[in-house]
Amino acid sequence: MDIFFAFLTIAGLAVFESVSSIDNAVINAEVLSTMGKKARRFFLTWGIFFAVFVVRGTLPFLIVWAVIPSLSAWEVVSAAWSGEEGVHEAVVTSAPLLLMGGGIFLLFLFFHWLFLEPKKLGLFGESFFLKQGGWFYAIVSVILATVIWHALKQNDLLAFGAVVGSTAFFIIHGFREHAEKTEKTLISPGLSDLSKIFYLEAIDVSFSIDGVLGAFAFTFAIPLILIGNGIGAIIVRQMTVSNIDRIRRYAFLKNGAMYSIFFLGLFMVLSAFGIHVPEWFSPVVTFLIIGYFFHKSRAHASRQDSAPPITHV
Repeated sequence: MDIFFAFLTIAGLAVFESVSSIDNAVINAEVLSTMGKKARRFFLTWGIFFAVFVVRGTLPFLIVWAVIPSLSAWEVVSAAWSGEEGVHEAVVTSAPLLLMGGGIFLLFLFFHWLFLEPKKLGLFGESFFLKQGGWFYAIVSVILATVIWHALKQNDLLAFGAVVGSTAFFIIHGFREHAEKTEKTLISPGLSDLSKIFYLEAIDVSFSIDGVLGAFAFTFAIPLILIGNGIGAIIVRQMTVSNIDRIRRYAFLKNGAMYSIFFLGLFMVLSAFGIHVPEWFSPVVTFLIIGYFFHKSRAHASRQDSAPPITHV
């Protein structure tokens, strides 16, 4: 059962990481198309090393260390590979703080997409929320206030975790908005390939934060997170070098990623409050949601292929 759960978790992490990073793959492909052959090869080789081993390889440790500053950096690393009782107890004790911060971050990410981001409408009601964009800030403010109110009844640090999660969201969201405006400049021929590589790596870091925080909804076993997210990062790079137009044909995969983010964020907040969520629940829900939207995307693409061409008289 433990081996089955490990494989289930790794598969869920890989699927979640790759699907939630589709936007990253599209940005990479668009910017890479304006770069020289040597620079593209450099990014697709050393970029994989940086994305998998440096960013996704260190972020889980850094997040745990930030949550448990009483541990040394070496203790955090050794805790991932050993069963030291004292270190394990410290991780378990501080888990609600991490779950709360990560959960609020993911919930804010979902509601921002639901209310404000342009999208291919995949479910009934999405158009309604998109027309109520101004309510995003009211909704997330009420969510944050409600969560903090209940968290204060249990633990001040739990409430602080909710504040940290919301702060992290607005910092990273601000960076992404700036990056979207910068992308048009990067696609222009005047900018050096080196500047474009630095931009792509910075974007990759921002997208990796979503995947790493969401990973803690699956498991606190860092080795599993490293393997699952690493596989997902490699898949994203493969999507970058493959036919990006073919990926765009799967129009509703982003919807699947965002609904998965919503449920993972909800599971994390509930777990932070001490409500038990079975460990197998996160990967299974992720498979079901993304599987549904993958099937919906394939059916949509098939209808487009079979539709007769439009002729103008």
